[in-house]
Amino acid sequence: MADRTGGGRICKVARAKLNLALHVRARRADGYHDLDSVFVHCVDGDEMWAEPADALSLTITGPFGNGLSTGEDNLVMRAARAVSAEYGGDRGAAITLVKNLPLASGIGGGSADAAAAIRLLVSLWDLPDDPDRMSGIAATLGADVAPCLFSWPKHVIGRGEHFTRLGDAAYRDWPVVLVNPGVEVSTGAIFREWDGRDRGGLGDTPRFADVMASGRNDLEAPARALATAIGDAIDALAAQPGAFGARMSGSGATCFALFGSCAERDAAGVAIRRAHPDWWVMETRLS
Repeated sequence: MADRTGGGRICKVARAKLNLALHVRARRADGYHDLDSVFVHCVDGDEMWAEPADALSLTITGPFGNGLSTGEDNLVMRAARAVSAEYGGDRGAAITLVKNLPLASGIGGGSADAAAAIRLLVSLWDLPDDPDRMSGIAATLGADVAPCLFSWPKHVIGRGEHFTRLGDAAYRDWPVVLVNPGVEVSTGAIFREWDGRDRGGLGDTPRFADVMASGRNDLEAPARALATAIGDAIDALAAQPGAFGARMSGSGATCFALFGSCAERDAAGVAIRRAHPDWWVMETRLS
């Protein structure tokens, strides 16, 4: 799914985010946690469309769009207002969000949508494409929004506000299957169940081979304990021919595995859908 333009409308993809590793280092005095993670992004995700209009508006469609607010509390609308305020003026746009990804599922969600909205409106309104300025806008919206502005692999630390680009080409273009077993998990509850042990970080510049060999998601064990279906999804992915690195992303409930070929990935998607018709499954690749 590529970014597209046409007929005055433009589109940006809010690319699904995966944590290839998520090491929880410490619980902070402010109640948040220090994280050490590798973010990669898929070529597919939610779609964000916009076209010129006199005022800002938001419409939400797609398989996971039912019941979502389109008002000023929506993170996409907050992003749009923030872009307009940063660059001055009172600009309008008719925005449509096609919600293809499950909600609150550990793969970027609202953060990816907000990041896509920033990039979309900078393009629509012909504003300066300044990464630092856009990152500043994103930082006001949430810790994960700025990392989701850029589709390159990145090493993310702190709450998510500090990130650096990873130049290891091995991170890119892997076929991948995403699976969500349809269970609701509370991020707060999963963090509360984390055992508090610092099992070490990823190093200054984590390489793909090391992350896949010894990286982990420290939230996976508490998530499995709270929702056994997450373990079922990871086990189903790991059992597919050609699969490696089967893990949970973020605080769940979406899980993933990488594959050595597109044929193995596609066969895995078919097999998992057949065995679990009530699960959400997406075949894609890393960007």
